[in-house]
Amino acid sequence: MWLSVGHLTTDLFSATVPTLQPVLTERFSMSLAQAGVLGGVFMFSSSVLQLPFGILSDKLQSRAFSIVGPLAAGIFLSSLSWAESYGMLLALVFLGGMGVAAFHPQSTGEASRLSGERKGVGVAVFITAGTFGLACGPPYMAAIIANFGFDRLPLAMILAVVVCVMMFLRLPAPPAHAVANRRIDWAVLSAVRKPLTVLYVLVVIRSMVQLGVAQFLTLYLTRERGFSIEAASFSLALFFLAAATGSLAGGHLADRVGGARVVQLSMIGSVPFFVLFLMADSWLSLAGLFIGGMVLLMTIPVNVVMAQELAPTQRGIVTSLMMGFAWGLAGMVFIPLVGWIADRTGIEAVFYGVSLLPLVGFALSFALPKDGPATAS
Repeated sequence: MWLSVGHLTTDLFSATVPTLQPVLTERFSMSLAQAGVLGGVFMFSSSVLQLPFGILSDKLQSRAFSIVGPLAAGIFLSSLSWAESYGMLLALVFLGGMGVAAFHPQSTGEASRLSGERKGVGVAVFITAGTFGLACGPPYMAAIIANFGFDRLPLAMILAVVVCVMMFLRLPAPPAHAVANRRIDWAVLSAVRKPLTVLYVLVVIRSMVQLGVAQFLTLYLTRERGFSIEAASFSLALFFLAAATGSLAGGHLADRVGGARVVQLSMIGSVPFFVLFLMADSWLSLAGLFIGGMVLLMTIPVNVVMAQELAPTQRGIVTSLMMGFAWGLAGMVFIPLVGWIADRTGIEAVFYGVSLLPLVGFALSFALPKDGPATAS
């Protein structure tokens, strides 16, 4: 339970930078390029750095990563209003992102271990909590600012302090036998390098679609369909809700039919609903967006569990590969590329291209082990 609460809290604060971008841009007179650099720094420190933190967590097997991570994210990201220069702002964002990165590998591995035989469900609940936290971040920060003013944004860190104190009191330490694993077992990783590579590429593809839709959805709806900002924001919230619903459903389904089948179903099943979103109008279009997002994102916990089952003694490393590192690569490379292409072909054409990307993943998914590790318990 407390790992899920910690995940909710961590990802709640990870929404701080995009939520505050308009305020920060005005306060520091940032250009759009500088605002983009700010987001890129956070993407790098919160996502790409999960890989070295995964290696470190596998060596140390300490619950400190799960406790200090949310605390660091809460403290540094809540202190952005105290920044006196653009350089200081970048430093606070980087340090807050490191807190996010430190939490995920160790905590996801522990969520899987503590779930016993029902790993798919356990990891799904854990990841769904984080997705829900991401959705709660903007209104939480907005409420702090509306009631106390931007300069008192650090009051937001109280939540992180309370949660981390409770985690310190309640969170169990890893079992004694796990502490003996203090090195990277290259032989284990090498033995499963082919299925791990397939899983990694599948996660990158899914992340490209997810980030492509999330980053450009409001822009597409306001420019191409004439939506108001409020209506477009509601549609984005609907997509985030689909992510939470899909994560939970995917974990349950994987425990019954196997991870590989869920991945295949997710990749091929999401395409027609995303196309429906683009071609239909009104509620039918939004239904396509929601169902497409839900089906696509069923694989979030499934890929993680499959990777952990392939290399159970290297959980931190493979978890960081399947979550932060893949997400960071997709965000840092694909999203700028999407924007560049959209300037030349139009954003609707790009959306069609993004919507068809899962077909590549569907073809690749047949290279997964037939009796995929995330099998029914």
